[in-house]
Amino acid sequence: MKIRRILATAVAAAVTTPALLLSVTPAFADDKPAAQTQEKPSIAELEKAAAAAKAAYDDAVAAESAARAALEALLSDTAPLAVAAKAAEAAAADAAAAKTDADQAVVDAKAAVDALPETATEEEKTAAATTLTKAEAAAAAAGEAKVAADAKVVEALDARDDERVAAARTLDRAQKATKAALADKTAADEALAKAKEEAGEGGEDCVPEAKLTTVVTGLPSTVVAGTKVDFNLRVTNGTDKTMDEVLPFAYVHATDKSGRKDIDDLVHLQWSSASSSTWKTVDNEHYMDAISPLKAGAHADVKMRLTIDASAPAGNGITFVAGDYFNDNGTCGGNPDLEGYEFLIAAAGSKPGKGGDAKPSTTKPNTSDLKPQSGASASPVSGSLAATGSSSVTSQLALASGAALAIGAGAVFVVRRRKAGSHV
Repeated sequence: MKIRRILATAVAAAVTTPALLLSVTPAFADDKPAAQTQEKPSIAELEKAAAAAKAAYDDAVAAESAARAALEALLSDTAPLAVAAKAAEAAAADAAAAKTDADQAVVDAKAAVDALPETATEEEKTAAATTLTKAEAAAAAAGEAKVAADAKVVEALDARDDERVAAARTLDRAQKATKAALADKTAADEALAKAKEEAGEGGEDCVPEAKLTTVVTGLPSTVVAGTKVDFNLRVTNGTDKTMDEVLPFAYVHATDKSGRKDIDDLVHLQWSSASSSTWKTVDNEHYMDAISPLKAGAHADVKMRLTIDASAPAGNGITFVAGDYFNDNGTCGGNPDLEGYEFLIAAAGSKPGKGGDAKPSTTKPNTSDLKPQSGASASPVSGSLAATGSSSVTSQLALASGAALAIGAGAVFVVRRRKAGSHV
């Protein structure tokens, strides 16, 4: 999310608003206690949970597919136990046929004994009796073989069916697991989507961090039109923890002496990292390149350049600076306020003299009378300006630096809703 863009739009819009305020309100969402904020899962944590749920669902789908394929394979006639059952059935059929033949042989042998004539010799009677005895023994053996073969059929069929039932149960469990994993995935996705929706533009609430400071040095208090000046922006992590990614932000706004005419198109702000000689334009919509990481107590410098076109009239300007951090665990935050450094614009060819460096404004606004209406009114300036009955020049600087408040509490509320996870 371009978290500072609305603020800069407010600055531009405020040029035509008769309000004299000196500071910009904090750009953070609802001030919640840190403990309360930490109780909620972060966007990063929810994304991790959603990714894990998706991985579990994908695994479940794969397991179900494998279980279905396994069952289909076991139901095939070519499955090993199916082949074994078929072979057992074939053997049982052979054993049954053999028993039938043996039983018939017994019947035939008995018939032969009964058919012996009275004149049959003892040798003929003995031979017939022997044949019958052998036939009966063979029939008994065939009967036992058939029983054994039938038992093997039952055993083979039980093994085949048990395997198929086990595979069917595995598939059933896999289908239930897939259904449960899908429910978990859906819940995780919905939780993430809801969190992103609540956070706005895909991020989570950030917290103010006053110990992340942005300080401008070397910006002259007066800049002559038609010239360029280089200065420095120092970003310091004053906390006791490393910030995984720190993103500096800057914006410049200028008017003519009346404070009514916006001359932003004649004022150009650029930046360059310490390790690069390339100058990039500050466009009011994006952060500068990230400082990754910024260790506890460490600082980093960003080279800045302000160029004012020769056609620019004498007037007033202000450069806003700030910094935000984003950690890998989803936590984020940054400067509670945009710091404004005021400078005068002298007409081309002027000699600015020795006015020193631009200083940050120390006067803070009274926002108690702000109303969220299109014709918003603002309270009078408090602090040094009000006390001194400021000059017209200083008044217009106040107009510029307080511009975000000048368009009313409605805009301020939008500006305050800073979210993380969108620093592109």
